[in-house]
Amino acid sequence: MKKQLLMNLLLALIWVSLTGKFSVVNFSFGLFLSFLLLWISTRDEEERKYFSKLPKLISFFFYFLYELVKANLEVAYDVITPKFYMKPGIISVPLDAKTDLEITLLANLITLTPGTLSLDVSEDRKFLFVHAMYITDRDEFIASIKNGFEKRLLELTR
Repeated sequence: MKKQLLMNLLLALIWVSLTGKFSVVNFSFGLFLSFLLLWISTRDEEERKYFSKLPKLISFFFYFLYELVKANLEVAYDVITPKFYMKPGIISVPLDAKTDLEITLLANLITLTPGTLSLDVSEDRKFLFVHAMYITDRDEFIASIKNGFEKRLLELTR
């Protein structure tokens, strides 16, 4: 998979060099074009994983940006209005993530989102304790983490 990514970047850089236009749009087009060329020319099943993971990674990136903006707006609105809408609490979120990498990435993604903070992982590594500023429904909060960050993260790491 690393080989495919490096080849995709190299071909995109060659495209930019050949066209002589050093811009983000041209580089992005080169990435897309080289992605298509590599997809057509790759026959090995192991190397084909790259073609399913890259769109998921891009989707994950935009999902994280959406959640980040949404959480920032929610916290900013609460700060600038005279009434506080916070309903803070600590929730134990059951984990499907098993490896250290998966748990660490999930905890960091939660912490990077304003209004939430990962506190600890249980001894048996089955629960992640999260402090959240806005908990209106415990089950809804858990579902948003499990069907949001955790589900998308596990699609990328497995």
